[in-house]
Amino acid sequence: MMKKMMMTSSMLALSLGLLPGAVFAQDAASGANTAWILTSTALVLFMTLPGLALFYGGLVRSKNVLSVLMQCFAIAGFASILWLVAGYSLAFGEGNAWIGDLSKVMLGGVGRETLSGDIPESLFMLFQMTFAIITPALIIGGFAERMKFSAMLLFTVFWLFLVYVPVTHWVWGGGWLGQMGLYDFAGGTVVHITAGVAALVAAVVLGPRRGFPETPMPPHNMTMTVTGAGMLWVGWFGFNGGSALAANGDAAMAMLVTHISAAAGAMLWMGMEWLKFGKPSALGAVTGMVAGLGTITPASGFVGPGGALIIGLLAGFVCFNATLYIKRVLKIDDSLDVFPVHGVGGILGTLMAGVFSSTSLGVFSGYGYADGIESMGGQFTVQFIGVVATVVFTAVVTFVILKVVGAMVGLRVSEEQEIEGLDIVLHEERGYDIR
Repeated sequence: MMKKMMMTSSMLALSLGLLPGAVFAQDAASGANTAWILTSTALVLFMTLPGLALFYGGLVRSKNVLSVLMQCFAIAGFASILWLVAGYSLAFGEGNAWIGDLSKVMLGGVGRETLSGDIPESLFMLFQMTFAIITPALIIGGFAERMKFSAMLLFTVFWLFLVYVPVTHWVWGGGWLGQMGLYDFAGGTVVHITAGVAALVAAVVLGPRRGFPETPMPPHNMTMTVTGAGMLWVGWFGFNGGSALAANGDAAMAMLVTHISAAAGAMLWMGMEWLKFGKPSALGAVTGMVAGLGTITPASGFVGPGGALIIGLLAGFVCFNATLYIKRVLKIDDSLDVFPVHGVGGILGTLMAGVFSSTSLGVFSGYGYADGIESMGGQFTVQFIGVVATVVFTAVVTFVILKVVGAMVGLRVSEEQEIEGLDIVLHEERGYDIR
């Protein structure tokens, strides 16, 4: 009996000795961090489906609601495949200062035990995929109710590879902006500035909807919009908190400042609307909330609660006035206010990250490395360069993409089709079938 037990123990020891790689991989990976990023990934996807889909769907007219839902859904599928095939590799492969390489095409070389930091690389890739989904989906709001479905799909392919992927590499993939020390914790430049600028360019190139600005085009279902906005607010905890890539104090602080900025943006926008028009609206409250969320995004890992409060209030004030200016003065039909909310918010938040990350601002101090006025100015200069580079690059390349897609399939539905509504014209379906 004793001899059998000794043989069994020897076999067990030998088995463990033959598996050092597996034991090492398990020890190197953090279960807590992996669990948090798994959760964050689900939250960010939840922001697009159903959050953004419902938020945008309620804002358009009833004859176009299904087309917006369909665009969000199709982008989620299409962008996922593109990210797997080559997007992730070009964004996060080593490459050079401008673009990654093709070493991770189809996740080549990435297995179950491959790590990115202390989480599985497959999970890191999936987390980043959800960002690659929501960014082109945000642009939908700039050309809602008038772009062909085929044109939207082609635009998404070109834009993802020619705008989103390069900027992602510049900032997060080891590119030149990251090397300069740009602060962009969760996507002020990568997500919000690129999407906002692209939406503005698309709105200008396609032209306004028929009847704009004389014909009122109010949201058809505010209940749907508020529901979607609530989902965005909750999902944003994964967006910003997950960008810490760890279950730690950085993630907790990012979530806290995200919530504060959203609340401040919502209340400031609602108050300004109340003063200017005599009544507060649900639309104003949820739009201010989204402005607060988008503006805090680049700064969420670098600022404290005091800085977040100021950033949220600035978001409500600046984005509110930008919305009025774009529509009433410039008369640009950015249908769902993507540029004044996300673009302007992303620019503002990226610049403010260089200010409120300073450790010399008392209760408004952040957690960056800008200690003192001189170093703060240096960080602000880096932030400014990042903003200008992202705006100019996105605007030029988006314009070229739209012209190419227009030459290939045409960008816009006909006037008759726009009057009838995109739900029936493009999909032979209705969002509502009331008999």
